[in-house]
Amino acid sequence: MRYISTRGGAGSTDFEGVLFSGYAPDGGLFMPETIPVLDFATLQTWSTFSYPELVKQLCTLFISPTLISKTELNDLIDQAFSRFKHQDVVHMSRLKEGLNILELWYGPTYAFKDLSLSCTGQFLQYFLKKRGKHVTVLVGTSGDTGSSAIESVRGQKNVDICVLLPQGFCTQVQELQMTTVMEDNVHVFLTEGNADEIDEPIKELFADEDFSRRHGLMSLNSINWSRILVQIAHYFYAYFQCAPAPDALPWPVVEIVIPTGGGGNLTAGCIAQKMGLPIKLVAAVNDNDIIHRTIQQGDFSVPGAVTSTVASAMDIQEPYNMERIFWLFSGSDSSLVKSLMEQFYTTKKVKLPAELQKKLSEGLKSSKASDEEILQTMRCCWDDNHYLLCPHTAVAVCYHYKYPACHPRCCLAPASAVKFEDVVSKARIPLEISSEISMLKNKKTRSCALKRGEDWAEVLRHRIEAIAKQHNPIIS
Repeated sequence: MRYISTRGGAGSTDFEGVLFSGYAPDGGLFMPETIPVLDFATLQTWSTFSYPELVKQLCTLFISPTLISKTELNDLIDQAFSRFKHQDVVHMSRLKEGLNILELWYGPTYAFKDLSLSCTGQFLQYFLKKRGKHVTVLVGTSGDTGSSAIESVRGQKNVDICVLLPQGFCTQVQELQMTTVMEDNVHVFLTEGNADEIDEPIKELFADEDFSRRHGLMSLNSINWSRILVQIAHYFYAYFQCAPAPDALPWPVVEIVIPTGGGGNLTAGCIAQKMGLPIKLVAAVNDNDIIHRTIQQGDFSVPGAVTSTVASAMDIQEPYNMERIFWLFSGSDSSLVKSLMEQFYTTKKVKLPAELQKKLSEGLKSSKASDEEILQTMRCCWDDNHYLLCPHTAVAVCYHYKYPACHPRCCLAPASAVKFEDVVSKARIPLEISSEISMLKNKKTRSCALKRGEDWAEVLRHRIEAIAKQHNPIIS
């Protein structure tokens, strides 16, 4: 399997190449040259697999055995999931009135991003040890990505990680999961900016090809294809849990509702669709509704500043993975994608061509939930089921309560409610805090401040250069 840029201006590369990349050299995002379509017999076989087995099968389709043998790949994935709190790694809760919730938050940081980042961390270590290299990871986070990325590499001698988080936009628990990490290879920056603003210095550093190459820069945000790859398994597992495989075609349709911020998880669902899985996808958003407007009206534009909501990890107005979704629904039209994205990043406003808009609205549905609706949904689910939703899961469940299901339906749960104590309190729901979370509040913290008006990219350059001096030789 080879990978190409969504903008068509970079040559193809293998999985190792995209793993250690940020953006493609032409500014695009990497995608597989071809997406395999699974036949009936394969889907029937996969229907009996556990979640880890599905991840293994998917990874063998997208990672050449000449890079990682099947045996080694399976071992890496087993190691990735060894710290998860549930024996099945993920779990489906079946509640009243057909409400199925796939809990994806049993990893070290109580967030779904642990699933893909635990695997990605193992893949990184495999290649770094093999090549004798050191890399520096740059990550911007709106809440959960930073702590998951830190957990995947903390204490590793051949990886340093710099995480930028927007001060005041994350919950206390999310922030503490990052700032209480004391390993020398972890560098946390508290910024006076929102989730979209912290992406700018990261893009600037990746755009400096010489600097990026010399210092082995890479990303663990969902621009990294490895993140998307592992997340495809969510959809196969959800489907097989909601519609056990029949003996003959046609297979039943399952609707999957996805709490959506940056669009990485939505991209994974679109790829699962392209692979032949009979699913309908619903992108559920909060008041930062750019993806909702894009699907409904073809209006891919930023209306203004990011709106702070109770579903804070989804407070994003520039979802870069929409570039991948445009590429998928345009039939891999890289020239169109390049034109759309260059216009968007210049003007912050794009009206999709009618044909692309038609395909997008036929392939995806969307919904929007206000803060009031999110809190009401959390309370309603608690009253009906004595089941505690995180605010992001509630965005998806709000859709379930609004619209009767025509097919079996599954709502993805990206995080545990224990990370959102203040929001749970606003919904007037009792919350028992685990000892692990309580202990965070008593730990020492460490971070570097990035103040508004400072040149954040320059501050990061100095830190990365200091990191490089500690490692000999510097990667070139």
